[in-house]
Amino acid sequence: MGEIILPRRMFLWCMAVIYLTAFVSLYVQIPGLYGNEGLLPARWQLRYSGKTLGEQLLSSPTLLWLGPRLGLDTHTAMELLCLIGAALSLAATLLEAFRDSVVFFCLWALYLSMYQVGQVFLYFQWDNLLLETGFLCILVAPLTIIRGSRGVREHDRVTFWLLRWLLFRLMFASGVVKLTSRCPTWWGLTALTYHYETQCIPTQLAWFAHQLPVWWQKLSVVGTFVIEIAAPFLFFSPLRRLRLGAFYLQVLLQVLIILSGNYNFFNLLTITLCVSLLDDEHVNFWLRKADKTSSSDSRLWSWLSYLLELAVWSLMIFGTIICFDLQLDTTKKGISSRTAFTYHQFNQFLKTVTIPSIWIGVLSLTWEMVTAMFRCACVSGFLKRFCGTVQWTVFAAASAAMFTISLVPFSYIEYDSHARLWPAVRKSYDLVDRYQLVNSYGLFRRMTGVGGRPEVVIEGSNDGVTWTEIEFMYKPGNMSAPPPVVTPHQPRLDWQMWFAALGTHTQAPWFTSLMYRLLQGKRDGTHPHSAAVSFFSFFKNNQMYSFVFCCAVIELIQTDVSKYPFHEQPPAYLRAHRYKYWFTETMADGSYPQRWWRRVYDEEFYPTVHLGNTVLESMLNQFGLKDKSPPRRMSNTVVAQAVRWVRSQVRGVPTHMLIWTLVACSTTFCLLQGLRNRNKGTLLTHKAAVTVNDHTGKEADSSSDSFEKTDEQQAAEEEEEEGGGGGGGGEEDSEDEVEGAGGEEKDTVSDDAEGEEEDEIKVRKEKDESCRKRKF
Repeated sequence: MGEIILPRRMFLWCMAVIYLTAFVSLYVQIPGLYGNEGLLPARWQLRYSGKTLGEQLLSSPTLLWLGPRLGLDTHTAMELLCLIGAALSLAATLLEAFRDSVVFFCLWALYLSMYQVGQVFLYFQWDNLLLETGFLCILVAPLTIIRGSRGVREHDRVTFWLLRWLLFRLMFASGVVKLTSRCPTWWGLTALTYHYETQCIPTQLAWFAHQLPVWWQKLSVVGTFVIEIAAPFLFFSPLRRLRLGAFYLQVLLQVLIILSGNYNFFNLLTITLCVSLLDDEHVNFWLRKADKTSSSDSRLWSWLSYLLELAVWSLMIFGTIICFDLQLDTTKKGISSRTAFTYHQFNQFLKTVTIPSIWIGVLSLTWEMVTAMFRCACVSGFLKRFCGTVQWTVFAAASAAMFTISLVPFSYIEYDSHARLWPAVRKSYDLVDRYQLVNSYGLFRRMTGVGGRPEVVIEGSNDGVTWTEIEFMYKPGNMSAPPPVVTPHQPRLDWQMWFAALGTHTQAPWFTSLMYRLLQGKRDGTHPHSAAVSFFSFFKNNQMYSFVFCCAVIELIQTDVSKYPFHEQPPAYLRAHRYKYWFTETMADGSYPQRWWRRVYDEEFYPTVHLGNTVLESMLNQFGLKDKSPPRRMSNTVVAQAVRWVRSQVRGVPTHMLIWTLVACSTTFCLLQGLRNRNKGTLLTHKAAVTVNDHTGKEADSSSDSFEKTDEQQAAEEEEEEGGGGGGGGEEDSEDEVEGAGGEEKDTVSDDAEGEEEDEIKVRKEKDESCRKRKF
């Protein structure tokens, strides 16, 4: 594999952007989800039982334990940690100096702190993936507190390889679990005929994708299996073009998912991991820059590489045709497909490839380690060689340890292979499991909503007779409302509403808390809307009234509280029904319908309740959702007041718009900075060229002056000789010899001057090239 300086810089920048979106998205939702009067207060997860700080961190590794020592309650401490994470990630996005291993360690620790108390609202696979990738950033990023460490390090390719292994585990497991789950839609290749309308938050393009013919949907499922199961093995190919082909296949799949569904930062994070398949040569190709590395491959090896690549792609195409029985269907003007293998055959295939895939990883990592070791041995200077060897030893050991413990979650896909792992490997995994260093993955295991997309609709009433639907900002509800685009923001309540609709309300205890908080809005006699408009007017004697927090819960439903149907007076009664939703179809004449959705009533999801209702009270007590502790006084420290001020500034702003603004401004700033640096480099190169030309002109003028002086001296000598009238032929001959010798000396001096000028020009060019490299 070629140099990975540019891909590593791209990866670290993308990770800074993803951290920024994750922290901002979570920060806006903290009051409603984890506030003292939120759905699942975070302070319930931290029990102060007299343990020391070290014991608390070991039992639950979160920085929120430091909150009381700073005079902050858990809610305010969570907001403070999110703000610090957002500020650090924004700084890392804008300034390369902040893309440091220490900064990425802080970002990882901050997000892990949120994860530990996040409960069901943070238990998503992309949160685990962000924590695992974030920890690898600590190994990949340079350590700028050590002088000169931002340059190329001999062990960089070893740590960068861990990203490729993570990408392989993610994609391979995601493809395998679709078939090991025995889901009939995946085995029947009909999953995408349901996916677009049953996914959590579809986009408008999902409606159009849903209208595609069935044969194309089935062929798309075949392509998904090829990209997720077969293509990941190309990540470790020694042939560069095979890795690049695998890169474009993965990016194609992720871009299509982004266009058709709102999966927050997950697909962007997957694309970021795909950067580990690139090298400097290909990035320079994107930038239209000439690659300075000369290829020394022989023509024979080039032809052999082409033949091997052709054989691999041909084998993948042939295997796809055989395994899925692809045939041209002239009657339907398409391609017919079906699964041509059984579950038993696939299980045998999985047993055959799981252990060999681990050994492929071992060999690939070993190769990177050996090549990095030889690079260290070739460094000039004993001290540099010694320091490089020490760094290689540390990072190679860390990479080997990360790879070893990752085998435990990876082997979950096949039981026999998992049972063959050494017990010591499992024990090592258990020791670090709480830190989310490695995780198991498997997305879209089963396709839900085959009989129609289940959707919970909450209704409120003031008299128990007239009911009004409470419409959420993102999830489907209003059949005429177009599907939104909110990527990379994740509205976590909307996501959990989607999961809750798949079962009963008893399987989602937080739903009872949601109903309770919405009913609580009638406390204190002031409606939540006024609390949203003038936030600070309701702080008196260091005490906050409860309706402010209820307003925070409402803002999870509608950022603009005025659009909430009960913003003037909270509902006296609440209930919830389950409906089945489907995308509408195009009209017979090919025109588009007026509505995006159609629905039918299914059943009651939650009974009618009101404050003091026995059913509601019993469920609150059953799930432990009623806080019996006395109300806590608010923190009034300078830090707490600053955190509340920041909250007042972002209140009422749609989260996805806030994230888009931050990312767009950061990206624009980085692009302008790059163009400015490029223009500076061009200007310096031009100045250097002008300086060289001036220097050459001055030397030419001085040499011409010396020549003119010599001619004048010669003319004066001739006049003196003619005027003297004496002298024989011997004197004339001697003068000619002197002149001839002087001419030879002049020629020699001129040649030396020209050689010195050429050497100086070469030195300047080399300096210019080194300057360009550093700036890029």
